[in-house]
Amino acid sequence: MKVLVLNCGSSSIKYQLFELPSQEVLAKGLVDKIGLKGSLVKHSRNDGTEVKLEGEILDHEQGIEYLLGVLVSQKYGSIKDLSEIDAVGHRVVHAGEKFKESVLITKEVIAALEECIELAPLHNPPNLKGIYSISNLLPDVPQVGVFDTAFHQTMPDYVYLYGIPYSLYEKYKIRRYGFHGSSHRFVSQRAAEILGKKCEDLKIITCHLGNGASIAAIKDGKSLDTSMGMTPIEGLIMGTRCGDLDIGAFLQIINKEELDMSVASTLVNKHSGMLGVSGVSSDMRDVEKAADEGNKRAKVTLEMYYYRIRKYIGAYAAAMGGVDVIVFTGGVGENDAATRQISTMGLEFMGVKFDQSKNLAARGKESIISADDSKVAIMVVPTNEELVIARDTLKIVEGIK
Repeated sequence: MKVLVLNCGSSSIKYQLFELPSQEVLAKGLVDKIGLKGSLVKHSRNDGTEVKLEGEILDHEQGIEYLLGVLVSQKYGSIKDLSEIDAVGHRVVHAGEKFKESVLITKEVIAALEECIELAPLHNPPNLKGIYSISNLLPDVPQVGVFDTAFHQTMPDYVYLYGIPYSLYEKYKIRRYGFHGSSHRFVSQRAAEILGKKCEDLKIITCHLGNGASIAAIKDGKSLDTSMGMTPIEGLIMGTRCGDLDIGAFLQIINKEELDMSVASTLVNKHSGMLGVSGVSSDMRDVEKAADEGNKRAKVTLEMYYYRIRKYIGAYAAAMGGVDVIVFTGGVGENDAATRQISTMGLEFMGVKFDQSKNLAARGKESIISADDSKVAIMVVPTNEELVIARDTLKIVEGIK
């Protein structure tokens, strides 16, 4: 079965075409700068063929039409006809409390996702545009929605509720949802496979560290807790997001700076985090370079970043009554040895023993980086959210045949 996976952002579409169950990636690419000057498609095939095609791409439907054309093109394509696409899987950021697992997309599902737009106003609309576009361009092809929030729907109420009047939860569903669910699910299951154990028998802490970052406590194969909340702002310090912030301090900033809600949202989403504290960049590599050159704000930014990761690891070990495995993934987690090392310093009391030589050799590949006698396995597991989406799509589509 050939499954096309789409991840639609506000001005971009990431895509991969899978052959299943072999899991071979036949082609992948990016439609970038949709509706902007200089829009283009970057496409690569599994035989190494690569191409960059520039053109005017005004909206998501036109972008999807463009990438479908590349997939069937004689020179760059991987299939001869669009009828070879058996199903399309979509990454959808927010499903609220409506879906606890991936689902076949129907008119009723679309209506439910439209109701969730207010929970993720930046993410759900472009996700839905991808669904609308496939409905128009490939009307007979089944579509599946795979949700960032679904994996965390196993969190108990005492974890996901906020300490606010319960009526606000009942009226507006204000609660913690968590994100990066597909990533946390994939790397926890893959880590267990590498160790030759069942995920259900382990207490795992997964650290998805990228420009956006979150940590999850996974017990008995289920999400018990995660650092992001109702929105992706809560939790760790990120590239441009502030992470945990005293609401009173936020209200003080709004009052003193006389900010409206739109500007206040931009402040904590786009101008905070590593960028805001360091004044250098949202990119870990730039901040590390500045710190090495003696920039004091860059140094304290890194210390804040590492400390908060370490604090959440300790908190989640306490929440689960121990930890068997700590997994690092995401762009920073997979590639930055210093982050992995410093973030686990001081955890020796938990049975954590680090092997720096293994850590330095682990860049971007599956590795166990703890010492051989460590009671807790520390691992690097590259994430593959697209494969999760493809697998779920296969399972659901096969179930309806």
